[in-house]
Amino acid sequence: MIKKLVLNDKEIILIGTAHISKESVELVEKTIQEEKPDVVGVELDNERLYQLMSGKKWQQTNIIDVVKTGKTYLFLLNILLSNLQKQLGAKVGVQPGSEMMIAVKKAQEHNIPIQLLDRNINITLKRAFKTMKLKEKLKLGSSIIMGFFGMVDPKEAIDIVSIEDLKNEDLINKLMKELGRQMPSVKKVLVDERDDYITEMIRQSKGKKIIAVVGAGHLNGIVENLKKEKKINLQELNIIPKKINYLKYLKYAIPLIFFIFIGFLFITKGIGTTTNALVIWFLANGTCSAIGAILAKAHPISVITAFLAAPFTSLHPAIAAGWITAITETKFNSPKVIDFENLSNVSTIKGFYQNKVSHILIVTALTNLGSMIGTIIAVPYLIILLA
Repeated sequence: MIKKLVLNDKEIILIGTAHISKESVELVEKTIQEEKPDVVGVELDNERLYQLMSGKKWQQTNIIDVVKTGKTYLFLLNILLSNLQKQLGAKVGVQPGSEMMIAVKKAQEHNIPIQLLDRNINITLKRAFKTMKLKEKLKLGSSIIMGFFGMVDPKEAIDIVSIEDLKNEDLINKLMKELGRQMPSVKKVLVDERDDYITEMIRQSKGKKIIAVVGAGHLNGIVENLKKEKKINLQELNIIPKKINYLKYLKYAIPLIFFIFIGFLFITKGIGTTTNALVIWFLANGTCSAIGAILAKAHPISVITAFLAAPFTSLHPAIAAGWITAITETKFNSPKVIDFENLSNVSTIKGFYQNKVSHILIVTALTNLGSMIGTIIAVPYLIILLA
């Protein structure tokens, strides 16, 4: 789908694509070849351009290094969409994002400047998470889980014709519209704001003629913005909004209550009873957390870590026993990005344990669950000590 506009002295050629369409790839290649633009714009940022162009190098990146460099949000987005896109792409023999790759390659072949049109994916997702309500986060979480494990109805056969039809109502935009119905703040950030951002980047691009390759779902929004000459502030769209986190204060309240209890116990019952309370707390949390790690088939050192960490992390508002245990586990079974992508192939309990990413998730979940159970077990015994 192509739409042409003239804005002041600039000719803008918008190519709306489906991200797993052979026809879209051919259309992009043909249009660049025939129109010979001054600039080629693509709906990418630096992060996604690097991912597309580096291929397996990106897949082999160590997940710990990725987290340290702040790319966690990018992985969340990729995992959410990759299972569905890969299943659809496999049916038509087209790698997701091929139309963007061909646009970049054709521009390079003809020495045409490349304009990255999209907002940084980390900023987009941070803005989305910051503006989401708890109900929306729970719904998105379930969507991510379904994306992880490929919970797509196998009866819904997808053929080449239906893939091409997606250019009229882009696949991702369909997903975003459905999310927008249930999660309006997500739709606003992931769709509407990006329409604005891409529009302004097109306006600011140099050259008399620009070809902009965008998802078909963004096409109407961009055209409307350009025709209305909507004023857009890119600086405002790059700000991460601040939001009061009431849960944070609750996390601080729990350890505060515990230490007040211990102090009161020391004053009224003496050091012996206080020591017994601390021993109960340590053994209940440590033992249950370690049992969780054992059930997760964690490394012996990770099990010991769970036992030692849980009594302290239970009283820390920002750290969980499962996190520390998982970090320890990655020292012995460090997952790669390719393990994330292979999550869609996990279909058995054995496979769940064998995949390094899902194994880390099991270690984290069961260790945290054990610590929580340990706290529940300890509380009645601590109260008895007041008698």
